[in-house]
Amino acid sequence: MENNGKIRPEKLLLQTYASYIQHFYTKCKKCFNKIPARVRRWIGLILCLAVISTIALNYFLGNRPAPEMLPVVAVDSVKTENVNIYGEYAGRIRAQQFVEIRARVEGYLERMLFAEGTYIEKGQTLFIIDPQLYQARANRAKAQLNKAKAQALKAKRDLNRIRPLFEQNAASQLDLDNAVAAYESATADVAVCEADLTQAELTLGYTSVRSPASGYISERNADIGALVGPGNQSLLATVVKSDTVRIDFSMTSLEYLRSKARNINLGQRDSTRTWDPYITVTLADGTTYPYRGLVDFADPQIDPKTGTFSVRAEMPNPDHILLPGQFTRVKLLMDVRENAVVVPTKSLIIENGGAYLYVVRTNDVVEKRYVETGPEVGNNTIIERGLAAGERIVIEGLHKLSHGMKVEAQTASPQNETATEK
Repeated sequence: MENNGKIRPEKLLLQTYASYIQHFYTKCKKCFNKIPARVRRWIGLILCLAVISTIALNYFLGNRPAPEMLPVVAVDSVKTENVNIYGEYAGRIRAQQFVEIRARVEGYLERMLFAEGTYIEKGQTLFIIDPQLYQARANRAKAQLNKAKAQALKAKRDLNRIRPLFEQNAASQLDLDNAVAAYESATADVAVCEADLTQAELTLGYTSVRSPASGYISERNADIGALVGPGNQSLLATVVKSDTVRIDFSMTSLEYLRSKARNINLGQRDSTRTWDPYITVTLADGTTYPYRGLVDFADPQIDPKTGTFSVRAEMPNPDHILLPGQFTRVKLLMDVRENAVVVPTKSLIIENGGAYLYVVRTNDVVEKRYVETGPEVGNNTIIERGLAAGERIVIEGLHKLSHGMKVEAQTASPQNETATEK
């Protein structure tokens, strides 16, 4: 279109391009006409074959879908095993026997017949308290007894003389009654004196202080020459029997209810179980004590101040490694879940208060499945419901997945399995 007699620029440009194309076609045609007809036919045939091949390749290759890239995940088969469930508590060690050696009579401490800190036997003499006063009292009681026996013997003879006379009417009834009363009174005096002598001899025996139990004895609490006894210092030493020790610890009322729910009575033997609740303790250096202890007592009531109840276990201590009064960490076997379904904890995803994992079906399609979880033990978690043994679950590559997705499943490496089982 023209504007005021002038040609528009875009039209001028098109005319220029057309003239160039016409000139190029004329040159090519002249050159092509110079080529022999036989050659032109071969060139045309080759060009046609090239065009047809290009179209065919474009059709077949262009319409072929690109290969699908499936996410690669590590899977493992679900197994069942017996799982030990433990609880950890703070415990305190105490001796099986802790006996205080006290002076039962008053007197001056004369001798000490043991070496402090050594092992002593039951009945061994440990201390001697001045026995002179108590020996004198025993001698007096013995003399009183002899006197009472003499009077009883005289009363018996008098009775034996009066009884025949009474039968011959040579003595009155009053004489006979007086003789019988005198004899019975003398006999009673003998019994009283015998009791006094026994008491005096027992008191005298208390001046030799003996050990009521076998064990290791502490240092003495009173010096030689000190006045000891009921009104003064009476504690002389202590004897500790620690070949077997007791471990005291506390459990909460919630743990008590859970143990009841699993039909476990702490402190009571159950012949229907193949296991018993036992404990292990950790020493001060972090090592585990080689012996185990069995729980033999559980307090039948809850302490309202703490909300806990006391539990006790007995443990052998032949080498006296455990010291009474020592605090330690207690690990208690609370339950054994037999044939429990166990999965690695890392295969679980917690979402909105629920837990789910991905199960790989036989066609390698993943299923998002919610499960009911149980206790967590180490790096594993017990599955209460929703999963069966033998099913395959995804343990690595969870972030790539969604329900119904097809995956490339690879069996987990031994290193992963080992890390899961720990």
